Amino acid sequence: MSTTTRKNTPMSGGSTPSAAVYGSDYMVEVLRALGVKYIALNPGASYRGLHDSIVNFSSGGPEMVLCTHEEIAVAVANGYFRVTGEPIATGLHNVVGLQHASMAIFNAWCDRSAIINLGGGGPQDANQRRSTDWVHTALVQGNAVRDYVKFDDQPASIEAMPESLLRAVRTAMTDPKGPVYICLDSTIQEQRMDEALPVPDVSLFRPPAPPAPNPDALAKAVDALAGASWPVMVVGEVGRNPSALPAVVELAETLACAVVDAEGRFGFPNTHPLDLTGVRERALAEADVVLALDVPSLGVPLGPSVRERGALQLAVPQGTRLIHVTLLDQERQNWVTDNQWLLPVEVPIAADTAQTVPLLVSALRERLAGSSAVEERRARVTAMHDEMRAAAAKWVSDNWNAAPISAARLYGEIGARVHGTEWAMVNSHGRRVRDVLEITEHAHELGGGRGAGVGYGLPSSVGAALAYKGTGRLCVSVVGDGDFLMTSNALWTAAHCGIPLLVVVFNNRSYYNDEEHQERMARWRDRPVENKGIGIQITDPAPDFATLARAFDVAGFGPVSEPDALGPALDEAIAIVRSGKPAVVDVLTQPR
Repeated sequence: MSTTTRKNTPMSGGSTPSAAVYGSDYMVEVLRALGVKYIALNPGASYRGLHDSIVNFSSGGPEMVLCTHEEIAVAVANGYFRVTGEPIATGLHNVVGLQHASMAIFNAWCDRSAIINLGGGGPQDANQRRSTDWVHTALVQGNAVRDYVKFDDQPASIEAMPESLLRAVRTAMTDPKGPVYICLDSTIQEQRMDEALPVPDVSLFRPPAPPAPNPDALAKAVDALAGASWPVMVVGEVGRNPSALPAVVELAETLACAVVDAEGRFGFPNTHPLDLTGVRERALAEADVVLALDVPSLGVPLGPSVRERGALQLAVPQGTRLIHVTLLDQERQNWVTDNQWLLPVEVPIAADTAQTVPLLVSALRERLAGSSAVEERRARVTAMHDEMRAAAAKWVSDNWNAAPISAARLYGEIGARVHGTEWAMVNSHGRRVRDVLEITEHAHELGGGRGAGVGYGLPSSVGAALAYKGTGRLCVSVVGDGDFLMTSNALWTAAHCGIPLLVVVFNNRSYYNDEEHQERMARWRDRPVENKGIGIQITDPAPDFATLARAFDVAGFGPVSEPDALGPALDEAIAIVRSGKPAVVDVLTQPR
């Protein structure tokens, strides 16, 4: 490969000289400086130079996490970020790998997960191309995902590469966070360096500090909340910054208000006497003020439980005053409107919730001190909470011995085994998890999957379990059978990397969400309801998930069909996970 004459980049201040021999060595130096610990990849010739440099150019990472599909690689990175708040890289083989990865990149966009997606491409210089390079080279490769990444670039020289990576990481990590994509031309990767270019001081390219709330807007929010007779707090993605969560509890206690967890990331403990998530519509029915904290789609927690065609009917009374603290209004992509309905917000506050909530606590504590109305409200909310918990306990009891196995029994048996230990629910399936498990900390409800892409659950769980590896925390992933089938080969990565993870397959032998839709269509059109499973149920043959797991050298148990057999199967699987390996338990379940 020929050499060229270069000049120093304009960012040499505070930098260190590179020891790179080839362009891809230099890329690895910058990635290491940025603190990128892992690169989840499926190998490909378009980034053979980068691959060689990660393996053979000195030491220090990023460590490779080998995956069997690019969609799995990006989902692994997504799960890892949701646990740590730190982005890792992915390696995507030119246009074909990028298109494989596109579903998972879209999911990461909807989850606001920062991922540094690196694609090999080119050579853009047609004289350097091999035969397959022609169909694997795009003029602007990032066009394929531009509508659902925060930033994409295709640096045309080795000198331009550091700025591209620095800008990518800075953009990905600036709130609202999200995935980015960089195409690294194979010619640049394989180019020999003829002088030492600077490795930039990455501390000078950090993302900006998140903004504090506008004082006037904050004062309006305080006035509205202090004067409310039945305020309700809706907690969304505040858990992206776990350090903010104690202040959320303090704010709820100061207001003595009902709290609804929007059921993404963990936002509020379900054991707290002010939690009314399970009776959300009842809690909202009298709300005169709603304080939303970082809720991606307000119409979901403020809307009806069952949504169909037609205008949104809110669960709050007409005239309810809405306050929303979020930075989501700063977004500009609009390929899909994943923020959903535009609701009338009286007090919008574009600020970081971690900074805003303590200010609300301080102001309201002074305003509400000694208020008898606050204490009366606390007693009423607490009584509603106790009634809700009693109803949930009855539901569990009534369904405990159902066969096929109920969600109540499945989560109840898991709960009995994680109680009093450090555990993480890295993926859940079904609508009533909070009715069974004690969800009391950030690790207990990772959330994610807002893009509703089937196949997300298992590989994102592998990434989350990778983040928890070595901590002693038991990672549990409950995935639907249809979801599991799409990316079951993510188990190979878990086995290969020694990632301890308990996977419980919620196996109703159907893509059941669509059965419900087909039932509605049949009823509306006066057609046979009994046909609702045609083209949907996963039978004839019924997959053997335990055998599939064992094909990847992962311990497999089941299918478990008898309720009393579930606990012993979980005990055996958990012992294997505690030893540092993944395990799968296939559970035949009720439809929901």
